[in-house]
Amino acid sequence: MRQQGIIEREDMLELTRRMTLSRNCFCRIAGAYFDEEGNVDGTFNRFFKQLKANEQRKNLEIAKAIPFAETNVKLREYIFEDADRKQNSIWQMLMALRDCELKNDALLDVFYEIIGERYRIGVPFAYYVFHGRYDVPVKGNDQMRQWESEEVYSFLIGAFCRIDQDYEPQNPERGFLFPAFKNRSTDCGKIEIFRDYIAIAEDAMKGRSY
Repeated sequence: MRQQGIIEREDMLELTRRMTLSRNCFCRIAGAYFDEEGNVDGTFNRFFKQLKANEQRKNLEIAKAIPFAETNVKLREYIFEDADRKQNSIWQMLMALRDCELKNDALLDVFYEIIGERYRIGVPFAYYVFHGRYDVPVKGNDQMRQWESEEVYSFLIGAFCRIDQDYEPQNPERGFLFPAFKNRSTDCGKIEIFRDYIAIAEDAMKGRSY
């Protein structure tokens, strides 16, 4: 992947306005807990609206932190080039997870294996994956929102969080939004990747470019 283009802040704010208890756009949440060595300790997969209100609120804050992050600084856009879309690629995995709406546990297990191999940070952590659907409303010539839906934006948000002894997640350090939400529309050729300053420093020390 290579960095590509500028993320429009208003696109991200439009999404986050649908990440509240009253205007929730998430259908499903899945995730895994990992030990210090990157081994999976446990997994979960739930309909988002089956969570209790306080659990919904807590998980909304985790998911919202990714698109709400400082655009083009902590949240940057990357393009999947042709070589990145080959069979068994991360792009293919993300497309499959989005298309199945996180309902394929076997596919999620493979995804968690990839996460565990990539992140061995010496402390326990969790990786959360959210699937959401947003009916993008039409805008008229006067820029006023109309009732009709222009398209349905189906997307994933991933969030990497360290956890404490009670398996409570800390603030996300890394994450992604896929596909990219560009000009109020779906762009499956791009991904928006989040890293906070701790993650940026760690990745720089390890020679990672993203």
